[in-house]
Amino acid sequence: MKKIYLLSAVTAGVLALASNANAYDSTGCGLGSMAWRGQSGIVPQVLAVTTNGLFGTQTFGISTGTSGCDPNGRVTGGTGKMLLAFLENNMEQFALDASVGAGETLTTIAGILNVDEGSLAVKLQNNFGMLFASNDVDAVDLTLAVMSIAKA
Repeated sequence: MKKIYLLSAVTAGVLALASNANAYDSTGCGLGSMAWRGQSGIVPQVLAVTTNGLFGTQTFGISTGTSGCDPNGRVTGGTGKMLLAFLENNMEQFALDASVGAGETLTTIAGILNVDEGSLAVKLQNNFGMLFASNDVDAVDLTLAVMSIAKA
């Protein structure tokens, strides 16, 4: 069993080195990619790819539309990452804007998602209780919820 782990880690390491190791999204989606999100360098990428490979979380995520993958089988790419980065830095203001159904953060999010601002604002205001069900809302969960609401 240790040989399988070692072989997987070495294979992932070789693949990471062979590809563009400095790319922002070189590990795709899956539990491993979510667990080491925001970290850079070869080690986190190898750990993310190895976790995805060993536990099949990337395949599961693509099949079910979870773990950072969208339901159509595409890896949630630039749009999701831009929204996550925006919400991580603007969660408090977003909460205020979403509660009243208007504001600059809603305008920005509508632009990122390429959706109608008015419609999105109404949807976010109507779903405010679900978006902020507790005081310790995670930016990743919030991003996924906002994207889900925007698609509905």
